[in-house]
Amino acid sequence: MAGVRRMALTPELVASAARIVEDAGPSPGAVYLTDAEYDGIARAMLAQAPAGDLWLFGYGSLLWKPGFDFAERRMATVQVWHRAFCIRVARFRGTRDQNGLMMALDRGGQCRGMIFRLPRDQAEGVLHALFRRELVVNPPGTPPRWLSARTEEGPVRALGFVMDRESPFHAGRLPLEEVADVLARAAGHWGTCAEYLHNTVAHLEELGIHDRNLWRLQALVAEKIRAPAP
Repeated sequence: MAGVRRMALTPELVASAARIVEDAGPSPGAVYLTDAEYDGIARAMLAQAPAGDLWLFGYGSLLWKPGFDFAERRMATVQVWHRAFCIRVARFRGTRDQNGLMMALDRGGQCRGMIFRLPRDQAEGVLHALFRRELVVNPPGTPPRWLSARTEEGPVRALGFVMDRESPFHAGRLPLEEVADVLARAAGHWGTCAEYLHNTVAHLEELGIHDRNLWRLQALVAEKIRAPAP
């Protein structure tokens, strides 16, 4: 495993950007998934699942906050998808006045992360809880999809969340400077976007995964947090 690099976006800088934000509640006009719809998505993904235990692909917050028990984890790479701050959010880590950005798998390139194995008899319960965490609106902006993951032990079909580019929440391919401006300022009742970025990059580095775009991004966000307010 590679040595852990020293991040410019330190915990102290992240703490300095923190602030208390009240949850403004559901966004006006948004259509939220119902329990029956969550159940339907879970059934559909299980029906498409390979035989045996299920694997989930983690590329962002699942690396540092999986929220479920797993039997095994492995390093893995998926092709034609890359991690990107491409989802605009007006809640959770943003507000209606200051939207935030969160990550999803967007088209192009490749993404190195971690796959988690779920015993088959536990998979349905985990998916029900995970979908309620990752999917909010109908139709979902980041629908689940079965992906081909490459591991040292061979190829694995793993479930991941990918960006629907037709979604109104898709931010498009933003310049890195613009992404950094948002991440340095945005916060919601879940916390700041800077904290989300810091946790992701720190855990990737601990795993020996050096994402060059995220590394440049954390340095830019650190600069913008340090800069005096205009």
